[in-house]
Amino acid sequence: MVSESDRESDRESDRVSASDPDLASASASDPASASDRESESHREPASGPESGAGAGADRANNAARTSVWLDRQTPSRSRRSESPAGLDRNRITEASVRLLDADGLAKFSMRRLAAELDVTAMSLYWYVDTKDDLLELALDSVYAEIAPPREDADWRDRLRELARSYRELLVRHIWISPLAGTFLNIGPNSMLFSYAVQDVVRATGLPLERQTGALSAVFQFVYGFGTVEGHFKARCDATGLTQDEYHQQAMGTIRAQPHMRQITEASDELMAARGGDTVEEMRERDFVFALDLLVAGIEAVRDRTGSPAR
Repeated sequence: MVSESDRESDRESDRVSASDPDLASASASDPASASDRESESHREPASGPESGAGAGADRANNAARTSVWLDRQTPSRSRRSESPAGLDRNRITEASVRLLDADGLAKFSMRRLAAELDVTAMSLYWYVDTKDDLLELALDSVYAEIAPPREDADWRDRLRELARSYRELLVRHIWISPLAGTFLNIGPNSMLFSYAVQDVVRATGLPLERQTGALSAVFQFVYGFGTVEGHFKARCDATGLTQDEYHQQAMGTIRAQPHMRQITEASDELMAARGGDTVEEMRERDFVFALDLLVAGIEAVRDRTGSPAR
């Protein structure tokens, strides 16, 4: 029998790998299009005597168990009356989000989470069977932060509101990006966001066969934009510099290299034409204009097909 210490050692060695952004064709806009291939580094062995072919089976050994949302069975430990006092799935999920925000995916482990909750690591397995389950729960929980768009607003405004909210979510929780492309993203909060996005695109008047393409164009753009923005902000925070200070330092280093002069001069011209006094202002102008281009593209295709907007 595998000892608890062996299981803990296995779990501690797990590390999360980043996924291809193309797999996250807007986790919100079309969850079914996200990859259901789980990274090997997310797979933890199940715990307890009930592990094996049942609900507690490791995803690597049980292909049918590709998502916590597709498994309607209870976690492997069934004696609910003996579960640790004061714990529940919501509390565990909230603590997971706090740890992921503070330390990132690479440092996240069941042992660290247990320490945060002041319980033993084995206590967590009363509520989840694998670390993957917990990451899926954490991922879906943060989608609740996205407010639904105004029902009485024009589709263009609703689309912009959802796009901005999704961008802000990716920046606020930078660990979302790799998870959104790894898991199915079919939890209740994610599905509500998906429905809101699909409802807006239906209101554009685009024919049905063009709507998924419009979803991908808008929300894969937002996914990429928010991911880069979030990581840049995190990098600046880690150095103790503001975004402007970091940018100026980087550009100063590049300008000091003679062979880069032609590139930097062209870049300076672009930035001057774009306007904005700070990195955040310049980035905001880019986001707004890029989103306007996508909206204009949707309108152009809609008008060409003659379908009425709602």
